[in-house]
Amino acid sequence: MHPAFSVIFFTTASGAGYGLLFLLGLAAAFGLLPPDPWLGLVGFGLSLGLISAGLLSSTAHLGRPERAWRAFSQWRSSWLSREGVSSVATYVPAVALAFGWVILQASGGWMALAGGLAVIGAVATVIMTAMIYASLKPVAEWHGPWTLPAYLVFAAMTGLTLLNALLVIFGPASRLVAALAVLLALAGWAVKRGYWAYRDSGKGQPTANQALGLGEGQIRQVQSPHSEQNYLLKEMGYRVARKHAARLRLIAQALAFALPAACLVLSLLLPGPLALVLALAAVPLQLAGMLVERWLFFAEARHTVTLYYGM
Repeated sequence: MHPAFSVIFFTTASGAGYGLLFLLGLAAAFGLLPPDPWLGLVGFGLSLGLISAGLLSSTAHLGRPERAWRAFSQWRSSWLSREGVSSVATYVPAVALAFGWVILQASGGWMALAGGLAVIGAVATVIMTAMIYASLKPVAEWHGPWTLPAYLVFAAMTGLTLLNALLVIFGPASRLVAALAVLLALAGWAVKRGYWAYRDSGKGQPTANQALGLGEGQIRQVQSPHSEQNYLLKEMGYRVARKHAARLRLIAQALAFALPAACLVLSLLLPGPLALVLALAAVPLQLAGMLVERWLFFAEARHTVTLYYGM
């Protein structure tokens, strides 16, 4: 599939934003919000900023972005529409929670309710984003068992790394949060390797016979469907060279999982300024790695229609 940068940025930025919102909402629901309003201002500013930037960037992939609002009307049948409705609805408890923490400096009561609703909205939106791809039967690797868990784990992983950096800056720093961020980075690594193993095994990939509804026998292409590039070949038939894919997989694993986990572990072991630098360094490393991982997620996907072109 053609890896459009707008969608790559959207899934990376919004995933991190919803992951951070989930954690802030969870803290509010259990009465664990630190009293520092600056932490709340930066935390919610970063979370809602990433979510908003991601959602806005996703419209750049539309042929007529000014008509994006029409997607909200198809929520009964479209995961894309459900994602749009859920993302907008989640702003309500998120903004209320931010207002209560930063302006009113409140906690408990309705703040706990707003936090719980923000948690539900964040999880629901990430699930619906994942289902946009997991529901596509013509793309076997997306339709497999790893897409939904990957979206959830990656959102929680990047959100927790962001939260850890915020706590190190504004306090109170939490060794538990840092340790959980390490565990989630390793969990994300395991999930991604599971996805790649499933993809490379060819499970769920239809043959030309199955795609055409024919029985056994050898099918060969007698004549090319056409001699020039068309929309299907551009969008559905994008192919990345195997050696480049292998190199990019190593880069994604290093940046998104291994190096952030190492930085976080060292931040737990080293004192003072070094711990701060390492906790902060884990954030851009992980987000850069997720951009590479998202690019591969699209570039390596194989649509059934490519069988028609002998690909």
